[in-house]
Amino acid sequence: MTTLPFPIAEEPDPATAEKGRILFAGMTEFVKGVVAMDGLPAADRMEVCFAGRSNVGKSSLINALTGQKALARASNTPGRTQEINYFTLAEHGYLVDLPGYGYANAPLPVVEKWQRLLKRYLSGRQTLRRAFVLIDARHGAKKVDEEIMSLLDSAAVTFQVVLTKIDKIRQTELDKSLDVTRKVLAKHPAAFPDLVLTSSEKGDGIATLRSIIAGIT
Repeated sequence: MTTLPFPIAEEPDPATAEKGRILFAGMTEFVKGVVAMDGLPAADRMEVCFAGRSNVGKSSLINALTGQKALARASNTPGRTQEINYFTLAEHGYLVDLPGYGYANAPLPVVEKWQRLLKRYLSGRQTLRRAFVLIDARHGAKKVDEEIMSLLDSAAVTFQVVLTKIDKIRQTELDKSLDVTRKVLAKHPAAFPDLVLTSSEKGDGIATLRSIIAGIT
């Protein structure tokens, strides 16, 4: 049997799953929204960030991970998240929700400001352990996703792709999306080998992603 490049991450064993559950069972709180690099919290603990095109489901995924329905503000309006939003992760980490990239329902100068902030953060945050690049399973990786991946390559920041909204498509469509995404990832040396498939609504992949993050800490 031929092993596919960038396989789907396996579900965690019970002990590993419990470690992930415990990590996210504590109170996760909003710390602050940051609009400039000098507003970032002190770099005194590890952090993982979530990046993705506008409306890919970053906020919904963070809510699902933490079990809090309204922790991160989800919106049906692309481009609503205009800040780098920091949330506590237990007592020794941060979850970071980055501004959506690509299409944004905002004036061009505002979009360009977000993009500059995003690039500076990804290139210069020493405590960033891993970036999770969220990709809508209905579409697969797009050119704008590749731009962020290339930035992460140059910054030597390991990134892992998380496909969102897998409950919205049939298996045949998911297979096509995975094929497209794997071909893109093959060009990026900073890409972590395993893919994570998630549905924030159905809970698919949440335990797996929690366990991955717990393993990083």
